[in-house]
Amino acid sequence: MRAAVSGLRHALARHPVELPDRAVAEEELAALAAMAAESEPEPARLRGALLLVLGALGSVSALAEPLAELNAAISRFGPPPGRR
Repeated sequence: MRAAVSGLRHALARHPVELPDRAVAEEELAALAAMAAESEPEPARLRGALLLVLGALGSVSALAEPLAELNAAISRFGPPPGRR
């Protein structure tokens, strides 16, 4: 997950267009980086942060690949609630 968070942070930093929700995405990516450093991050917190990042950046096609990598990394912590 650390690599996925880092990759998206770097891709976002290189993205030249000003995005209205960039600050939200950066804040949640910082939170995800902190959670990745925990021994057992809470899947619900990971998914909440992911939803905010996707809401902020999901329409930016240039970030689609790093967003998909982050989604895949978070999915490894278990299925969403109700999909067990």
